[in-house]
Amino acid sequence: MRAKAWIAWSSGKDSAWALHGVRLRGELDVVALLTTVNRAHQRVAMHAVRESLLETQADAAELPLVKVLIPSACVNAEYERAMAEAMDRARAEGVTHVVFGDLFLEDVRRYREENLAKCGMTPVFPLWGIPTRQLAEEMIAGGLRARLTCIDPRKLDRPFAGREWNAKLLAELPAAVDPCGENGEFHTFACAGPMFRRPIAVRAGEVVERDGFIFADLVPGEQAVAAS
Repeated sequence: MRAKAWIAWSSGKDSAWALHGVRLRGELDVVALLTTVNRAHQRVAMHAVRESLLETQADAAELPLVKVLIPSACVNAEYERAMAEAMDRARAEGVTHVVFGDLFLEDVRRYREENLAKCGMTPVFPLWGIPTRQLAEEMIAGGLRARLTCIDPRKLDRPFAGREWNAKLLAELPAAVDPCGENGEFHTFACAGPMFRRPIAVRAGEVVERDGFIFADLVPGEQAVAAS
């Protein structure tokens, strides 16, 4: 019998590809998406994706959604308390593992490992250590489609916000920017790929600058994102 897992679901491409990889390997039974949601604005934390689009993703992935509600200005203690409560629920439901889409940031991995150890949960990092240029190309070749929802204007120019994350965009990224945005250069919303039963039609709406970042408000679109 396979161990049950939740996946830490940011709504972005890396967590989507991690889900796909875990399903392909078949070693774990992923039974839910776990997402932190800004309670005040009803958006995915940091990615700023509308809660309604998050729910559409969960439906397309054919998985229930576990929402961890956090305040707008969430300090670590509040975040850790909310996540610990979610882990209590996970254990009660027979879940023993949490899957993450992290790629190479050692401090982030250590933080997750230390906090899950306190909860008696096992972290899984299926994408860890894969060279990010190689990974990005594999994702795109594998049918994953995404849009940039948030960018750091110190690393990328404003017109990148809302664009499709595809081969053309990769070719236009500044040399110092990680192809997967793992250093925080950008965040994405996954809208098509083998982890979904159907594509999610979205388009970029209003672009705003807030708290030092530039956000593209994704809204439902009339057509699914086109292939690169």
